[in-house]
Amino acid sequence: GGDHTITYPILQAVAERHGPVGLVHVDAHTDTADRALGERIYHGTPFRRCVDEGLLDCGRVVQIGIRGSSYDPDPYKYCRDQGFRVVPAEECWMRSLVPLMAEVRQQMRDRPVYISFDIDGLDPAYAPGTGTPEVAGLTPAQALEIIRGCKGLNIVGCDLVEVAPMYDVSGNTALLGANLLFEMLCVLPGVKTM
Repeated sequence: GGDHTITYPILQAVAERHGPVGLVHVDAHTDTADRALGERIYHGTPFRRCVDEGLLDCGRVVQIGIRGSSYDPDPYKYCRDQGFRVVPAEECWMRSLVPLMAEVRQQMRDRPVYISFDIDGLDPAYAPGTGTPEVAGLTPAQALEIIRGCKGLNIVGCDLVEVAPMYDVSGNTALLGANLLFEMLCVLPGVKTM
């Protein structure tokens, strides 16, 4: 729940304990704007603030499902300049993300990792209940491949954000969000699953 702004103070606390962390970030947007609507702290800026404060191990940041509108002709430049791996949605279309997640596990190694999952990373056909839907997103099956692909990582925290049930009378977005959170709990270190 909440918008993506909540990840910023969470990562401040996580980094205070663990130092800069790796990040598996699923989203339609990079959330690395410097300002949005004149504000430095906004749901489109949290990861820029995290970079500013040294909260992220930038060589271990992966952004998956990125797409959508932008005001910049090269919307991924800032991320790539920081050393982030950006996986645009079109690189995910009609394919399994199991091979990608094998690469992500190698990249993250055994060091602390945080998972931040914005529900708008999914296509609005599956999750319309969000404030900034973008077409041509990930499928629920791909979302499960990403989260389950994090099993074995040194996960020190996770979130699922931007669920806005009032925009989805079917309730499917909330149901999907709850299931994705359950899956995140199942991949935490020390959790035994069948």
